[in-house]
Amino acid sequence: MNLLMMARNPDLYSHRRIAEAAEQRGHDFRVVDTLKCYMNIASHRPDVRYRGEVLKDIDAVIPRIGASITFYGLAVLRQFEMMGVYPLNESVSIGRSRDKLRSMQILSRRGIGLPVTAFAHSTGQADDLIDLVGGAPCVIKLLEGTQGIGVVLGETKGAAKSMIEAFGGLKANILVQEFIKEAGGTDIRAFVIGGKVIAAMQRTGAEGDFRSNIHRGGSAKTIRITPEERATAVRAAKALGLNVCGVDMLRANHGPVVMEVNSSPGLEGIEGATGKDIAGMIIEFIEKNARPNKTKTKGKG
Repeated sequence: MNLLMMARNPDLYSHRRIAEAAEQRGHDFRVVDTLKCYMNIASHRPDVRYRGEVLKDIDAVIPRIGASITFYGLAVLRQFEMMGVYPLNESVSIGRSRDKLRSMQILSRRGIGLPVTAFAHSTGQADDLIDLVGGAPCVIKLLEGTQGIGVVLGETKGAAKSMIEAFGGLKANILVQEFIKEAGGTDIRAFVIGGKVIAAMQRTGAEGDFRSNIHRGGSAKTIRITPEERATAVRAAKALGLNVCGVDMLRANHGPVVMEVNSSPGLEGIEGATGKDIAGMIIEFIEKNARPNKTKTKGKG
């Protein structure tokens, strides 16, 4: 198969592993810089071009779109979809997952467990926002934040109110969420491929940090998840329409709650913790499912 990855940095661990897995299985594999792609939109035969070359005869595209270039990356991916190229994850699904508020609204509508969450732009009612999520301590997030950036813990009501008002000074949209104290600074990343949890790890934050992001000094180990956690991860992936994703959950007293669904999950932590060939499983999924014009939305979403 002729496989193409949209990625800005081909040297990242995840990108190198996917390339290695594809080449080991005999596929032609190429990485293109997403921002250097450009498109012919007004033609009867839409195409994507890269450094003066028309990208054609592609069997599947693997989008690894950084959060900072989501708008342009999804535009390029939609163009591939309009050309009938099979995407590992569709543009509409990635767009849903990148919009924290929209993704939570979709998951909530499907009855999937979530932390109690309030959303606001104006911070004039900070006291009410805090009360809505059960009081302090509570977590305050910038809606546009990624990888643990723009996420703070308000340990007291006064501190939380000050943080909410400070974010309000930035004219930013914010989420206020209940703090799941019983999670103890750990979360679960369930890796879903094709509607199945194929690996799971428990991530623990660095000492003194309630965030469990590995690249911020956290650690990971393999974990056996419960049937309820497995079902929650699969339902979350399906609700957003993602073929491949990482579902981040906390173990609350009332059951698993989903914090985020990542449409471009990193492979280094999960492969290191579990010893599984996740990259190979991704390529195997593409082999079984990639067909021309199989995209559900064909760039319409």
